Amino acid sequence: MRRLMLLIAGLALCLTARADPYHDKVAAAGYVQKTAQVNRIKLSYVEGPDNGPPLVLLHAQLLDWFSYSRVLPALAQSFHVYDIDYPGHGATVTPADYSMSANQIGADLGDFIARQIGKPVYLSGNSSGGLLATWLAANRPQLVKAVVLEDPPLFSSEYPRIQQTIANRAFRTSYTALQDHPDNFLLYWIDGNAQFFKKNVGPGTPLMLTQLVKLYHRMHPGQPAEIGLLRNDTVRMMVRGLDQYDPRFGAAFYDGSWNAGFDHAAALASIDCPVLLMQAHTTTLPDGTLNGAMSEAEAQRAVSLLKHGSLLKVDAGHVINLEQPALFVDTLRGFFLTSSGK
Repeated sequence: MRRLMLLIAGLALCLTARADPYHDKVAAAGYVQKTAQVNRIKLSYVEGPDNGPPLVLLHAQLLDWFSYSRVLPALAQSFHVYDIDYPGHGATVTPADYSMSANQIGADLGDFIARQIGKPVYLSGNSSGGLLATWLAANRPQLVKAVVLEDPPLFSSEYPRIQQTIANRAFRTSYTALQDHPDNFLLYWIDGNAQFFKKNVGPGTPLMLTQLVKLYHRMHPGQPAEIGLLRNDTVRMMVRGLDQYDPRFGAAFYDGSWNAGFDHAAALASIDCPVLLMQAHTTTLPDGTLNGAMSEAEAQRAVSLLKHGSLLKVDAGHVINLEQPALFVDTLRGFFLTSSGK
């Protein structure tokens, strides 16, 4: 009975919930949704007004461009922002035989920068977006002036090390989805990762969230699910991102093919531009599983390989720009515009 009452309350809240106010704030700041045909993909991105040097943002895996919404208005005051849905995410469209690998995605992102922006950029990437930023700085150095890596899984996402990380559990869901062919990947992911929602939101969440997503899809066909009942910004953004996510991306991490031909150590050592590595919270579970993007040792190793690298530890979870937006904006402005990144 208590679960039923919670479910009914959640449905009622969903029906009356207002849209995320940052949709209006981002639009008021001058951002416009655009697409660009880049080789075989139709790349979706949001572009801000030309108020400074170009800044390219690459979101975390499972998210999309809107995960940066809390920092977009402020960043627009100092930069010409390009916030990209890279392949496997958001509204970007890829062929069925597209290779979900750092080499393929990195090359297409490089061509986008060269053709659509046409000059070197400042670059910041979160999580898997940070890996792609690393790839670009190493392989397209003429396109990148300086880089901020926001808690990327350097070394820890390489196979077989990835098998010792908590993220691998989510990647397994993507991998099994390719065999099971679910009609709705978001609902499939909620079911396969029920423990995540129980831990991060509360008991009964998987059942309630499943019903809320179904209701949202009926009320807002064709729109990514935004469940206002979820008060945790990162979890809410993840639900939105998962509703548009291509499980081929995560499956490539699970089987090791995403990093094929992309050695993290070699890439870091070859980067010539200034790099700031931001590290969020990280712990190791009693069974040795890494609960975070990088261990302390992996972060130190990454910085030691960089020619012009520095490390900033941040009191925040994995998506720093959501949890500490003011700090994130100040860090990018300070590093790119007033320090070694200039």
